[in-house]
Amino acid sequence: MPRLGSIGGPRDLDALSVEELEDLAQEIRDFLIENVSRTGGHLGPNLGVVELTLAMHRVFDSPNDPMIFDTGHQSYVHKLLTGRQDFSRLRSRGGLAGYPQRSESPHDVVESSHASSSLSWADGVSRALTRTGRKDRHVVAVVGDGSLTGGMTWEALNNISDENDRNLVIIVNDNGRSYAPTIGGMARYLNRVRTAETYRHLHEGSATLFGRLGPAARAVYRGVRGGTHGFLSRFTNNAALYSNLDIKYLGPVDGHDIGVMIETLELAKSYGAPVIVHAITEKGRGYQPALDDEADQFHAVGKIDPLTGAAVGGAGSVGWGDVFAEELLAIGEEREDVVGITAAMLRPTGLLPFAQRFPDRVYDVGIAEQHAVASAAGLAFGGLHPVVAIYATFMNRAFDQVMMDVALHRAGVTFVLDRAGVTGPDGPSHHGIWDLAMLQIVPHIRIAVPRDEARLREELREAVAVADAPTVVRFPKGSVGADLPAVERLSDGVDVLAQSEAKDVLLVGIGPMAHLAVDVAGRLRAQGIGATVVDPRWVVPVQPSIVELAASHRLVITIEDGIRVGGVGTRVRQVLREAGVDTAVDELGLPDEFIDHATREQILEDAGLTAAKIAQDVVSQVLGTRIPKARPEGSDVSSVDDWESTPPRP
Repeated sequence: MPRLGSIGGPRDLDALSVEELEDLAQEIRDFLIENVSRTGGHLGPNLGVVELTLAMHRVFDSPNDPMIFDTGHQSYVHKLLTGRQDFSRLRSRGGLAGYPQRSESPHDVVESSHASSSLSWADGVSRALTRTGRKDRHVVAVVGDGSLTGGMTWEALNNISDENDRNLVIIVNDNGRSYAPTIGGMARYLNRVRTAETYRHLHEGSATLFGRLGPAARAVYRGVRGGTHGFLSRFTNNAALYSNLDIKYLGPVDGHDIGVMIETLELAKSYGAPVIVHAITEKGRGYQPALDDEADQFHAVGKIDPLTGAAVGGAGSVGWGDVFAEELLAIGEEREDVVGITAAMLRPTGLLPFAQRFPDRVYDVGIAEQHAVASAAGLAFGGLHPVVAIYATFMNRAFDQVMMDVALHRAGVTFVLDRAGVTGPDGPSHHGIWDLAMLQIVPHIRIAVPRDEARLREELREAVAVADAPTVVRFPKGSVGADLPAVERLSDGVDVLAQSEAKDVLLVGIGPMAHLAVDVAGRLRAQGIGATVVDPRWVVPVQPSIVELAASHRLVITIEDGIRVGGVGTRVRQVLREAGVDTAVDELGLPDEFIDHATREQILEDAGLTAAKIAQDVVSQVLGTRIPKARPEGSDVSSVDDWESTPPRP
């Protein structure tokens, strides 16, 4: 009989037998496949943690025992068991978030979906509980789906092992994968454990033997495993992995055997010290289309046919990442010095075709963006030109390396940032809205923002031609729109997209926002206001022609899909002031806030980044009823003859 609907909270699991929990596990899998196929989301990871999550909530008492997921995309089952079973608007405005979210439930602790941070959180929370006398509470951290490849995990383990009087349980969800198969020496080590014949035979034999002898023998079995760091693991040499950390180790255990998981977690709970539980799981478990997907086992899907797993709708559209992948491959054919670097995201960032064609010229470093960037500096020193492909939001993690390892050493490294700007359904930690403000303060950096397919291709080539400074090419999530040809390209590479005889307003459209700027210009012309639209192509440094055009117009409007604070508009305004140009600048962009999940269109509308709203405001500024006001028509224009520009575009 159906049971999921009767689960209003974790304690409703207490009355269920192991067999009933197994039935519930199957029901949860069916629910996930049916619902996530309608909305899109992280399907494969959640199919792999069903039994593990059931066992966690059976043994521990959330939220009294805080549960921290790393990474947060594997928390769907946790949501179901904590009273959130309406998945009809998953990752849509007003619906459930795709990651833990405190506003949804007290059971959610850490909202960020950036990997490898959970153990640092768990370290801090468990220290605080111990220090404040709440030693009856446990902290549970779920690490896995690639997060073990991140350096923060090992920094945290080093510190956790320094104090052994805390109730901290670390569950290693070992499915051998991140987006794709996990890489690195650690991954190879754990993979040998997963596949070792000795482990399989010993596990099956010991479980059968002790199972026949009744409860007393099973208790001895569990005690021996814990007391010796797991005698099964000793036969596979896995205990050596953690022996020097002074943390108790249990496993490996079958993460899909609810009974075994419950017993192991009960044992871990009883120790009163940090414990690692190593659970072997299967990403995409129970759903054949996911298991057959060798690339990422349906890590994240759009809308799909639940029976076949085939994508529904959207066929034929070309994505920004597809264009990048194709052009980089062409560049690679021409230049042997160009190499690729990814942080466990070979396929999502578009490096897979390059890796298939040049397998010895792509380096997947795991979820370790800081290492990726510092390593790129070394590759550049050695005579190569690295192309580091990272989601814009994850670039935040490697800022120090961009500044001190790449830029300080004038290394020729190209950063290609996918998912820049508003990404929509993945929420606050996945929006790539900080990169322009963050990266433009790096000395010598050059930042390109293509508006369409043709510009992405040419700006990528211009970027990899720079050998003495970091370059950035950033583009949004989703499909590439129609090409937007220029009516004129100026001598410094700035594209003029629209112009009129009257020089009332200069609209500076950053990348894809150039399409919006052209729309605004048309609306202004209908109001009798002349507008010039330009796409700088290279937004940092600010090109001389932008200054000259600003001096000849009454008002400058910059439009970008990054935060306004410290954005491109801010830089344009500062450069104009340095040049003695007093034309008013209105910098349009996104607020410096954490933006919840919604569609890109909804978020841009909230920020006032629509053609109708911008045109309405500009009309008011030209009429002088809104600040900043346009310069009076016919007034003197400041001279820029003596202004020396920043270095021109590459």
